[in-house]
Amino acid sequence: MKKVLITGGGGFVGLAIVRRLRERGIECLVVGRHLYPAVEAQGAVCRQGDIGDRDFMRACCQGVDTVFHVAALAGIWGRWQDYYVTNVLGTENILAGCRAAGVSNLIYTSTPSVVFNQQDICNGDEQLPYADRFLCHYARSKVMAERLVLAASDQNLHTCAIRPHLVWGPGDPHLIPRLIERGRKGQLRQVGAGENLVDISYVDNVAHAHLLAADNLAGTGTAAGRAYFISQGEPVNLWQWIGELFSRLDIAPVRAKISYPAAYTIGALLEGACCLAGRQQEPPMTRFLAQQLAKSHYFSIARASHDLGYQPLVSTTEGMERLFASLITK
Repeated sequence: MKKVLITGGGGFVGLAIVRRLRERGIECLVVGRHLYPAVEAQGAVCRQGDIGDRDFMRACCQGVDTVFHVAALAGIWGRWQDYYVTNVLGTENILAGCRAAGVSNLIYTSTPSVVFNQQDICNGDEQLPYADRFLCHYARSKVMAERLVLAASDQNLHTCAIRPHLVWGPGDPHLIPRLIERGRKGQLRQVGAGENLVDISYVDNVAHAHLLAADNLAGTGTAAGRAYFISQGEPVNLWQWIGELFSRLDIAPVRAKISYPAAYTIGALLEGACCLAGRQQEPPMTRFLAQQLAKSHYFSIARASHDLGYQPLVSTTEGMERLFASLITK
């Protein structure tokens, strides 16, 4: 890799990838809706624009040998059109830009939600089929985008997909702040029996996996056309993990409980009410969220280990210590 384009490089995962690339001395061009001082501080160049603009993406791909496509509209609520335009059409534009500019390698940031079939997944691997029923537009759009990326892989453009689960760590603007806010407000309830195991992924490990994938595509190319689950290698009990987080931050433990069927039903009712009222704000419970909080969903990293040489660089224990240190210093 000599010159790399990172879409969404100003975001949590994207910035971690930029840092690792710059540590190697690789020239980085970051595309995003804004200019990012944190990106420029790493010595990368920002290009402000929309991945929905095909001409813009074609121009950005010129002179680039590798693309990390990290940008996406995430979340579990919102209009389908918004998810489709950003996650599907945006991906089509990036693929077209790669083709036009002769880019050799594309690494796509996907999600395990593409295979979430609304049932427990225990040590699932990449043989799992794509889901065909969806309770959130994000998962549906990511299935469509990942299919596009992997189908595009050929002798001229090598592509692969990285599927990290529940990314966290210092600087996380999504998962950890949301848990902390709900915990401090006493708005979090344990859904189900509290025995569900889930994968989590420390952000530096996720960035590491992306670079390993890029190295593979530029070398042997055995990862081309393939998807990879990425995690800490061992799942955690979701509610025990949240309990440890709250304990270290002097947040009262989660004592309120609700059964999964009740949470699912409440989620369905709230979704219906929001739709009828035309509200864009995410309801406090949805069917998808109820399933994520109650069911097990963890995956094998055997394929990533075999093909990419992936193993977590930062353990869950060390990651938690780094997280607490960052929160205390705020």
